[in-house]
Amino acid sequence: MYKDEVKLKIEAELALAVKYREQGFEGRARVCSRRAAGIAIRAYLQRILPVPPEMSLNVNELFLLLSNLSDGLPEIQLAVSHLSTRVNEEFQLPPAIDLLAEARWLVITLENLT
Repeated sequence: MYKDEVKLKIEAELALAVKYREQGFEGRARVCSRRAAGIAIRAYLQRILPVPPEMSLNVNELFLLLSNLSDGLPEIQLAVSHLSTRVNEEFQLPPAIDLLAEARWLVITLENLT
């Protein structure tokens, strides 16, 4: 379970992602989705590893660390892979990737692990 302050941060980022998507700002929605996932990953890692809370890893480093730790969980690796996918020259992801949905799934999954 996430602490209340962590839940509030995650929910705020996801709500902002929805708002930006509704306004047509998909790039901003992706950024918020990634931040929400990063907050969830950091909280999860602090539960399972002796990592100091102030440890400063950026979201890409958190994605990599989680991917390396989740060898037996291909669904997590796929979500992390999608969340770390770079946009193309037109600032778009492949149509099958919805980072907001991926972030929501990852947040719930990590909360229920351990």
